[in-house]
Order: sequence, then C-alpha cells, then structure tokens
Amino acid sequence: MNKTGTQTIETERLILRRFRIDDAEDMFRNWASDPEVTQYLTWPAHPNVDLTRMLLNDWIPRYEDGGYFNWAMKSKENGQVIGNISVVTLLEDIEAAEMGYCMGRAYWGRGLMPEALKAVMDYLFGTVGLNRIAAAHDVNNPKSGRVMEKAGMKLEGVLRQAGKNNTGVCDMVWHAALRNEWKKEGADL
Repeated sequence: MNKTGTQTIETERLILRRFRIDDAEDMFRNWASDPEVTQYLTWPAHPNVDLTRMLLNDWIPRYEDGGYFNWAMKSKENGQVIGNISVVTLLEDIEAAEMGYCMGRAYWGRGLMPEALKAVMDYLFGTVGLNRIAAAHDVNNPKSGRVMEKAGMKLEGVLRQAGKNNTGVCDMVWHAALRNEWKKEGADL
C-alpha cells in the first residue's frame, strides 16, 4: 500500500481536493446544516458555521499523514464545495478501505456522487494499491446503494442491526469492489 494521501483528482464535472478552512461556509450551507442530508449519517446537522470551521480545523492537519484520504467535492459549474467523500476506515493489514460520502441536496440526482466515488476508487486501487473498497448504507436509504452500484461496487449483503445513525440502530447494506475485478472491468489503473 502506498501512503500517497489525499491528492487532487479531476473528473468531468468535479475537482476533488483537500479541504481548506475557507470551505467552511460552502460546507455548512450546502450540506452540513441540512437535517435531510444528515438523516442517515452518524453525525448531526451542524447548528452553525463555527462548528463546521472547528471540524475543518481538525481535518486539515491530518493531511500530513499519507494514510488520510478526505476529499472536498468542488463543482466545476459554480466553484462551490458541494460535498465530501472520504475513507472512513483504513485497514492497512488487508489493504482495504471503507468509504463514506455526502453531498448537498441541491446536487442530488445528477450522477455527481457516482462520478466522484468511481474516481476515488480508481485512485485508491491504482495509486494507493488497495485490494478492497467497501461502503455501507442504511437499508432505508437505497439511493446511497444506487451510488455504490453505479460506481462499480457489488452487493455483498445486509447486516441486521449492525449500524447506528441519526435514525437509530439500523440494518446496513454492504457493497464492495475488489482490485482484481476492477482490472477485469477495464478501469484505468
């Protein structure tokens, strides 16, 4: 595994890059303050931009660690930071990652999150050298599962009462992709 850390990735409609402190206003306005966005997440909506700024002040120094992968999703269309995609758990001993993501409601349904997830998976398989990339969603949030499928992950199964988010204890649906399958499907590695 190569500890290359969070590097800038460009897609057709997005620039995925490290967070900066001046992203706090976009982050707060576009998704962190929205209870509908955070409904199935493990953290509550931010009550004010100061909390968002405090979180970014915690994240930004972590970029010095090559094992920290956390991207701000910047829209090429309007220049705003509209979401976040990150490795929430890195399992170095098996070269695996568990992903998490969220995006402002105004940008839902445009295919932006699958575009970002696929680009990050290309990077994590090709540059970092991971063997497995997985993600899970609350069974009551099937749209998140469609993001995973569109990005090339395969359904693995449902773990009953295996997660907890802002709705309470929930069943979790797991999807994953393996490096050898990714190569066979023609991804750029």
